[in-house]
Amino acid sequence: MKTKLVQFIIALVFAALSATAIADTLRLTSLHWPPYSGPDLPAQGASVAVAKAAFEAMGHTLEVDFFPWSRAVALTKKGDTYIGYFPEYLFESAEFVFSDPLGTGPLGLVQRSTDPIEWESPGDLKGYRLGVVQDYVNTERIDAMIASGDIETSTVTSDAQNVLKVAAGRIDVAVIDSNVFAYLLANNSQVSRVRNSVQMNDRLLVEKDLHIAFKNNSEGRKWQAIFDEGLKKIDVQGILEANM
Repeated sequence: MKTKLVQFIIALVFAALSATAIADTLRLTSLHWPPYSGPDLPAQGASVAVAKAAFEAMGHTLEVDFFPWSRAVALTKKGDTYIGYFPEYLFESAEFVFSDPLGTGPLGLVQRSTDPIEWESPGDLKGYRLGVVQDYVNTERIDAMIASGDIETSTVTSDAQNVLKVAAGRIDVAVIDSNVFAYLLANNSQVSRVRNSVQMNDRLLVEKDLHIAFKNNSEGRKWQAIFDEGLKKIDVQGILEANM
């Protein structure tokens, strides 16, 4: 009887040590982009909550460091500290591989309430001055038109700046996620003051999936596979709704 008890205890200790041995901590970068991500948000934002839950489901720990978007991407590219960044839209890249979706973002246009625009396709946006955020991926068609000079753009470093510029009449419309816009109206003191001057256009540009962009190397592809498996083990929608 004692022998079996000792064997059982040894097995438990071995299992605990094994679990500790395979558990790991990885680091990703992100930005202040509420309600999806931010150091001061509950659970650090809805996207971060999903990401942490997925890794925890696979026995690993995620640490997220927050930077301005351009720096968040650059730090991932140039060093070994970070294996990826998020939340990111899917785009063609040789540098990164993308996880399965950890949520979606409704991408649209914010406009002045007294001067709404009508459009059917991105081509109809020619002639309008369009606000975009530096280094954000918009839509393939719009980014191509920006690159070719077919759309006049104004580039800033945050969505809040764009909303304020629309309200002031300095630009006609700006690309923004409607969840981000709603959060800014409710929580950003400057944006709240112009809430009666701005609104989302009725037509969305696209409902875009949000992903983690992992480095396109063996380590990055390993964590991509681990994360995708972890997503299958959690209630993604429930976590998003709880943290939006």
